[in-house]
Amino acid sequence: MSVRTRADLDQLPPYVAGRTIPGSIKLASNEVSEGPLPSVVEAINRAAAEVHRYPDMGVGRLTGELAERLDVPSARIAVGCGSVALCQQLVQAMCTPDDEVVFPWRSFEAYPIVTQVAGAQAVRVPLTAGHALDLDALLAAITPKTRLVFVCTPNNPTGTLLRRAEVESFLDRVPSDVLVALDEAYFEFVTDPDAPNGVDIAAERDNVVALRTFSKAYGLAGLRVGYAVGPQRVAEALRKVCIPFSVNAVAQTAAIASLDAPDELRKRCANVASERERVHRELVGIGYDVPETQANFVWLPLGERTDEFNEHCLGNKVVVRAFAGDGARVTIGLPEENDAFLAAARSFPL
Repeated sequence: MSVRTRADLDQLPPYVAGRTIPGSIKLASNEVSEGPLPSVVEAINRAAAEVHRYPDMGVGRLTGELAERLDVPSARIAVGCGSVALCQQLVQAMCTPDDEVVFPWRSFEAYPIVTQVAGAQAVRVPLTAGHALDLDALLAAITPKTRLVFVCTPNNPTGTLLRRAEVESFLDRVPSDVLVALDEAYFEFVTDPDAPNGVDIAAERDNVVALRTFSKAYGLAGLRVGYAVGPQRVAEALRKVCIPFSVNAVAQTAAIASLDAPDELRKRCANVASERERVHRELVGIGYDVPETQANFVWLPLGERTDEFNEHCLGNKVVVRAFAGDGARVTIGLPEENDAFLAAARSFPL
């Protein structure tokens, strides 16, 4: 065959999605088990009747709704096909093949993928022994070639949270020409009063962009819509590299309806946080080493026993997300789903 693709794609790490196995409980993808917020379902059904029309390419109404609720100018907001698409757009907008993207590892597994797809150089920075982001190490990894730093908090897959004071101290030391992306995909689940608010921080700094999504707490993972809040120049760049019409019409309608249901969202997130605390407490009581989590999942750092634990859970009809050699991430589901997982965890020989 004479047609050639980029040679470096042979080394591109694949994105591994959480498995879906009929008849099993899926706790592998950090989805919410309850689906979209109740009042949003009707809006989705209405929007489905209009899918023969192109969506609003500029995502104007949703951007305006976000601007009003977040109290930021619309010009500083960019909406994308999920926050993962915005991650890739950031690399495309900020980097050339000579530039570096710094990120913690292990963290969101899309970071090295979107970096390589965009042709930039990936710099992985190990987590601390406590499975948290090492901000001093991230800072030390920044070089004159660095254009972008991803900071995921709560971190995926470990669930660990950075506090505002340490984030501010880190940002004070980052060179002003390096953009820091605060990835807050799990922001709505956070209950710690000392947690940072990326949107507020981005309003105060010229080199910070906050990323959020409707996929997790809002239950719109299948519709793909997220947003970035940052400097106007960065938001403009994100819109320039966005694929036209990539945020579909149903997603835009569902996101707007979700913003109109804050009470439903608070109730859902409170339930998740309560179950998160219960699952964490019971796992620690069983004897697992589980770091503190502020996301809608727990992290079990099982090392070389990860695959064994994964197979054990599958045998008990529970699907978790295994990262071979590192650990397993388990989504917080409904109480009965969590009970099934805890039963499997109890029967695994430690």
